[in-house]
Amino acid sequence: MFERIEVLGVPIDRVNMEQSIDWVDQTITGDKPEVIYSLNSEIVVMAQNNPLFLNLLRDGGLLIPDGIGVIVAAKWLGLGLLEQVPGCELMPAICESAARKGYSIFLFGAAPDVNVKAQEVLRERFPGICIAGARDGYVKDEEMPQLINEINSSGAQVLFVALGCPRQELWVEKYLPLLNVKVCQVVGGTFDVIAGTVKRAPLIFRKMNLEWFYRLASQPKRIFRQTALIKFVSQVARKRLGLF
Repeated sequence: MFERIEVLGVPIDRVNMEQSIDWVDQTITGDKPEVIYSLNSEIVVMAQNNPLFLNLLRDGGLLIPDGIGVIVAAKWLGLGLLEQVPGCELMPAICESAARKGYSIFLFGAAPDVNVKAQEVLRERFPGICIAGARDGYVKDEEMPQLINEINSSGAQVLFVALGCPRQELWVEKYLPLLNVKVCQVVGGTFDVIAGTVKRAPLIFRKMNLEWFYRLASQPKRIFRQTALIKFVSQVARKRLGLF
């Protein structure tokens, strides 16, 4: 449906927010489950270093350009323009559509209090939304069959998984074939953002494409994750110069 390009060998769909919502609405009526993965510079580097991770991304139904890094890289590498589709904005947009069109959702992941608060906020923001079920992310391996049954018994059509990367992607790869949901989106820390336990960057930072800087400044422990960003920028520069 969408053009799928590759940035440094990692696939990304040329899709915008409206098209992403339309894709969800169409997939809801399909006959097999599909997954939405979010692509940013850290994910690209991770996929380059892990063939298994790269292959599961290739199998994704929708690969949204989440991070500004991949958008800038695509432009620099002559791949044309990509429109940013932040996963933390796509999830509420899907919930808004679900409330209007009557399909149900299931929230899996995050800490217990965060999961509960996220449910409360979603019900307040989107009156009429059907949250068919929810479970925090503290589920042991031996409890997975029970969780799968719980998700399937709920009748939910959309599943949001918030376990952090790469755990959430690996979980979906393993368990999606056992699920009756139609759409699954991995959402990282989005439950925390919705619940208000983690603040998004102010709008001015987002407009200046500096949300990553705000997150680093407000969460200094993220500095250890910036090595991936440095590697990504280096590879983009080398590719631009024909050295990669």
